[in-house]
Amino acid sequence: MSIDVVTFGCRLNTYESEAIRRAAGSAGVNDATVVNTCAVTAEAVRQAKQAVRRIKRDRPQARILVTGCAAQTEPATFAAMREVDSVIGNEEKFDLHAWGSHQKMAVSDIMAVKTMRAHAIDGIEGRTRAFVQVQNGCDHRCTFCIIPFGRGNSRSLPIEAIVEQARRLADNGYRELVLTGVDVTSYGADLPERPRLGVLVKRILNNVPDLARLRLSSIDSAEADCDLFDAFANEPRLMPHLHLSLQSGDELILKRMKRRHSRRDAIAFCAKLRRLRPDIAFGADIIAGFPTETEHMFVRSLDLVDECGLTQLHVFPFSPRPGTPAARMPQLHRAVIKERARRLRDKGDMALRQHLDREIGVRRRVLAESEALGRTEQFMPVRLAGSIQAGAILDLTMKAHDGRRLLAA
Repeated sequence: MSIDVVTFGCRLNTYESEAIRRAAGSAGVNDATVVNTCAVTAEAVRQAKQAVRRIKRDRPQARILVTGCAAQTEPATFAAMREVDSVIGNEEKFDLHAWGSHQKMAVSDIMAVKTMRAHAIDGIEGRTRAFVQVQNGCDHRCTFCIIPFGRGNSRSLPIEAIVEQARRLADNGYRELVLTGVDVTSYGADLPERPRLGVLVKRILNNVPDLARLRLSSIDSAEADCDLFDAFANEPRLMPHLHLSLQSGDELILKRMKRRHSRRDAIAFCAKLRRLRPDIAFGADIIAGFPTETEHMFVRSLDLVDECGLTQLHVFPFSPRPGTPAARMPQLHRAVIKERARRLRDKGDMALRQHLDREIGVRRRVLAESEALGRTEQFMPVRLAGSIQAGAILDLTMKAHDGRRLLAA
């Protein structure tokens, strides 16, 4: 008897899948597959449905339980699938009662949730780095985004609980921790003393001296605080890599997206951090084909890759999400969206290759994720020479690359 968890989407879902596995097991669930869904695009929802059907074909006797963001935003869609035994909402997925109740649908109003519960995760199976959830939900309403309706409003864990979790994971042998959430840079706004993300980062590093590396997941540059800049400038254990939620390089499109930064803000943010931490690398999310985007506006996004010095792109072809303002705006033809997404990915591939070219001959600190693969401090993947023990941190010279990964000497 077993519980399999199939995870779609972000790092936060990966982290929460461990807590889901524990909750379902404690409720007596067995011989079941939990599908932890993502709702960020229509394609993500389609893939989750496809996975449900495939699992039922492969394991016809197993129960299939669906949870996650798509289960929260589209519960009736999954409840209507004959393969699905139960749909469990994003707040209910940590409740033993919900897993053991055998209800067809256990999904409440996520917007009514005001606090965040801590999950005592001792690690993530098969990984050398561990995620630490510090925050959930989002108070902002970008016109394209469905996630607040899947996650609710922003709520944070107290610093003491996060430090304790980080200490436990470091004591369990994890060399690198990644702070994650839905809107990590909004951390603390709902707490009594309103601590910012930079304060949290410093407290973790000061109170967990055995932690070798601390990394941030995707952030919103508009909310970066002075302590965070200071930590990047002065704390070598804070890894020199950020994945930015930029979304577009055009001012008008950013306004129509209801983003809180301008093109100039994004460029200035990257330039400031590069002055403070010259070895920092940036990745970014960018949407191709947002409603009303002209060719000129799209080219501004292409140009932003060079102006911000981005090295890794996560390209989203625009996908209208029902219930969001962007879904009601004048839409571009799907062929145009796909073509722009391809050009943006090509630009990202070129930027990555140029970055890898510059890394040849450079000596980097590499965390071995397996016997053959590792990551630099800048989060670049590295193919290791010889058999290396997972979890080891090594000083290695980069001798070449294959277009995607560095090759260590």
